[in-house]
Amino acid sequence: MKILVLGAGAFGTALGQILTENGHEVKYYDPILGVSLEECLDGAEILVLVAPSFCLPDLLPKLPRDLPLVVATKGILDTSMFEGFDDVMVLSGPAFAEDLKAHKSATLTATDERIGKLFGTDYLNFDFTDDVKGVLLCGALKNVYALLAGLMKLERDTPEYEENLAIFAEEMRALLAANGGDANTVNLACGVGDLRLTCGLPSRNYEFGFVLADNPHEKPEKTVEGLSALRKIAEGAIVVPDTALRLRELIERSKEWA
Repeated sequence: MKILVLGAGAFGTALGQILTENGHEVKYYDPILGVSLEECLDGAEILVLVAPSFCLPDLLPKLPRDLPLVVATKGILDTSMFEGFDDVMVLSGPAFAEDLKAHKSATLTATDERIGKLFGTDYLNFDFTDDVKGVLLCGALKNVYALLAGLMKLERDTPEYEENLAIFAEEMRALLAANGGDANTVNLACGVGDLRLTCGLPSRNYEFGFVLADNPHEKPEKTVEGLSALRKIAEGAIVVPDTALRLRELIERSKEWA
């Protein structure tokens, strides 16, 4: 099968490697490099979206609506951007690009069994749900809470870490329920699994939160998805229930940052 991977960064090439190893013909398009999208789309049967979330408002209108679209980009709060696409699936979960390339075992969440067939290997397992919105929200929210975990300087394998992780997960459940997702999706790999992976090193979101704790005027040198998502949430991108106290406190604290 001919597959176009939209996004040629570390995670995009890691997914592309799996597809190639599974016998598929893979091409890459990187919106940041500005090569011809039309040429890359020629002959494509499936699209795999792994481009950074800030690229999507410009990229999505240029994509054909009739091809199956596997969304692996994290940091998406506005799920309405996929309206008009005939066939949208989501792949998410706790896996760093280098671990996938090294064939380390992982469990991911998928919203369609076709994803399991495309990416199926002896080192990847999948849990399945039809909650597209919930999986996408988990992919954005876990980065925000990872930023908070760094800001709080939480350390793995401590009672404080476990206590706060449970609070973060409960707030995520409330956030999904308030925004049209299924609260139970947080129990899957895309929720608590990815939250645990991201709330600590080498997560870029956790690391930058750690920096902000000592220097609230620091600016990131690379994209920090949690910071971008937090700004959108503060602007009203999603409903934040009253019970999400940690997130509400983080929004207030972020007003002090540069």
